[in-house]
Amino acid sequence: MGHPVRVQFEYGTDGPKVIVVGVDGTDTSMRAGAYAAGLARRQRARLVVVFVTGAPAASRLVAEAAGAVEQAVAESIEDMRRQVHEGALHTGVSADFVAVRGDPYQELVRVATELRADAVVVGASRRFGHRFIGSLAVRLVKAGRWPVTVVP
Repeated sequence: MGHPVRVQFEYGTDGPKVIVVGVDGTDTSMRAGAYAAGLARRQRARLVVVFVTGAPAASRLVAEAAGAVEQAVAESIEDMRRQVHEGALHTGVSADFVAVRGDPYQELVRVATELRADAVVVGASRRFGHRFIGSLAVRLVKAGRWPVTVVP
């Protein structure tokens, strides 16, 4: 009798099967989403769209302002969820939408790790300070866990 063959997960074999894209509503992130959708369609991969919002500092806000901020965040999440759903229907891509709060780098790493992503796609940062302290894309590349595509 033979021994059972143990199959382990492999990153990056036969093209990506799970592609994670980070979006935040900016032009570059939306282009990254469109690029990732095209890649997922061509590769017949699962697309996971991660929408990261910052957690508002509620302790600094009065109750009414905190409520307005929460309402705006909830509306932006639903708007992005709708856009992802409509885009997936239009392109024929299997897409999941994940809305999380926190640091974009930490949340993208967490989701990509949990899903065993084969690739991560993000938009290029337009912030001036990122030239000195490092953009999200640079931090993801330095993590060295996945191929990272940065869309201008």
